[in-house]
Amino acid sequence: MRQIFLDTETTGLDPNQGHRIIEIAAVEMNNRQLTKNHYHTYLNPNRDIDQAAQEVHGITSEFLQDKPLFKEIVSEFLNFIKGSELIIHNAPFDVGFLNMELGKINLEKLEGQSVSIFDTLKLAKEIRPGQRNNLDALCKAYDVDNTSRAFHGALLDAQLLGDVYLGMTRGQEAFSIDFVQSSESLNLVDINQDSLVVINPNNNELTAHDKFIANLKINN
Repeated sequence: MRQIFLDTETTGLDPNQGHRIIEIAAVEMNNRQLTKNHYHTYLNPNRDIDQAAQEVHGITSEFLQDKPLFKEIVSEFLNFIKGSELIIHNAPFDVGFLNMELGKINLEKLEGQSVSIFDTLKLAKEIRPGQRNNLDALCKAYDVDNTSRAFHGALLDAQLLGDVYLGMTRGQEAFSIDFVQSSESLNLVDINQDSLVVINPNNNELTAHDKFIANLKINN
């Protein structure tokens, strides 16, 4: 199964107030193994960044001046996530912003882009009711090293979420079987059919078999 751990950073908290996405990161996992394949970009939002948001992610308007617009990267982004399960922490937030951006350029919402969406915050609340379930708390709970997380960067957070997800769903590895194995690794025995011994039934066994078949026909 191809899964994508996705995170965004934004100019503020509410897309309905005109806030925009300024960073997108998507990290790939295949069969519960993180790959080196990922998608990452910064975006020019064509608006100011709220001071409170900047204090969280550390991204400035000056840094984003020469970055592409969402409409310039949307095809590449959608191609990368196509056919995957998107795993997002607090999915309504990121999905809301992505749907806003898609709507601005008359594209279908994320839910209609050949992807499924899984919210790890919802899972965490089910596993750890009544506890703090932000990404930092989950990193601590599942022994994921987040010491390099000075700011909320989308790429680092997506990578951390991948490790946290593996911790939260530990035990499913047994179901992720790799069927692409060589005959040597399976220790298959090469059987010589000429050496097989065929044992024919005797008369008593044949008679008993015929009676069994006759009874089946009568009862049916």
